[in-house]
Amino acid sequence: MKALISTLLVLLAGSIEAATLRCGSALISTDDSTSEVIAKCGEPRSRDFLGYREIRDSYGFYNEVPLEEWTYGPRSGMYHFLRFEGNRLRSIDSKRGN
Repeated sequence: MKALISTLLVLLAGSIEAATLRCGSALISTDDSTSEVIAKCGEPRSRDFLGYREIRDSYGFYNEVPLEEWTYGPRSGMYHFLRFEGNRLRSIDSKRGN
């Protein structure tokens, strides 16, 4: 039983860590707006337009929103990739640079 609880805690900690990124003394997390990310992290190294995605809003209507990937880094040897749908941060991935 203790092993199961320990495993669940490790998995939860990993998913929480993946949803946030520290920029200096500020912290960004999924669902932050593009303006919040710029205010906390500054301009990204690059911005890549990936296309459009159709999403359904809370009223049941479908809208096309732009998809973007912003790259920050290297910071301590890591590159951070932020994916936005419309104006909202949806995922944060990191990869060690060469």
